[in-house]
Amino acid sequence: MSIVIIVALSLICILCIFSLVMQRKQLSQMLDVLMAAKHGENKKIFIKDNGVVSKIGFEMNDLISSHNKELSRQKRLEQANKELLTSLSHDVRTPLTSLLGYLDALESGIVDGAEKEEYIKIARKKAYDLKRLVDTLFDWFKIDSKELKLVMQNTDICELTKEIVIDWLPTLEKKKITPEIEIPDEEWIVEIDLPAYKRMVSNLIQNAIEHSGCSRLKIVAKQNNGIISIIVKDNGIGIAKDRLSHVFERLYKGDTSRSRQSSGLGLSIVKELAKMHGGRVTVQSNIGEYTKFTIELPMFRR
Repeated sequence: MSIVIIVALSLICILCIFSLVMQRKQLSQMLDVLMAAKHGENKKIFIKDNGVVSKIGFEMNDLISSHNKELSRQKRLEQANKELLTSLSHDVRTPLTSLLGYLDALESGIVDGAEKEEYIKIARKKAYDLKRLVDTLFDWFKIDSKELKLVMQNTDICELTKEIVIDWLPTLEKKKITPEIEIPDEEWIVEIDLPAYKRMVSNLIQNAIEHSGCSRLKIVAKQNNGIISIIVKDNGIGIAKDRLSHVFERLYKGDTSRSRQSSGLGLSIVKELAKMHGGRVTVQSNIGEYTKFTIELPMFRR
């Protein structure tokens, strides 16, 4: 009997030692994986048994995977922000340099009379171009950093859209662009943030004015199945099919020859603001015929 007990105890001791050795090996493997993750390497833990150590290994793999995904996202974001700042520093420098040139000419007194008045008008325009770029930059960083908080309120979107279009009429007249307005004299209540909605519609109108080369610009409001659609359609040069999928990407400027004052952020801001409203923005275009942007927003139900 004593021999059986001794053999049993011996087997138990051997199993315990074996288990301790295996656990030590597994813990060593975990340490190696954690050290690799610390240095940016992507390794996984492989443990065959179904015990606690195996569960810990599984959770560690999941945690390391999440960590690597976040690290990769942060690197992409950092690179994108560098590209953004590089692009915008050039976009800001151009009107700023021009503005300073006109102001220096005015201060030195080398222009007078009608020419002086013209210089003042041009300098003022350059200052507004600069302000628009800075405002766009601030808007984007607020959206991208999730710091922009919308203040939603029930609003008659028909009346508000008419007000926005009216503000753009002098610019359209100056550019010799004929507006075609199809907004019903009805009350359509939508829950929106007023400044954000104005920014969306204004960005689309501005995009058409600056880049489409259009002679007519149609702004339409319609509704269907509880969805409000705000359409901005021009009869300009259009966008190539292979570029349509990129127009909402930040920094995308399409034909750079006609985008000297574009930040490449306007349409991406429209896309993000539409999403924040529970809606979306889409684009359709045919080269040489038209480009149509549509903002779709859910209608408020009383």
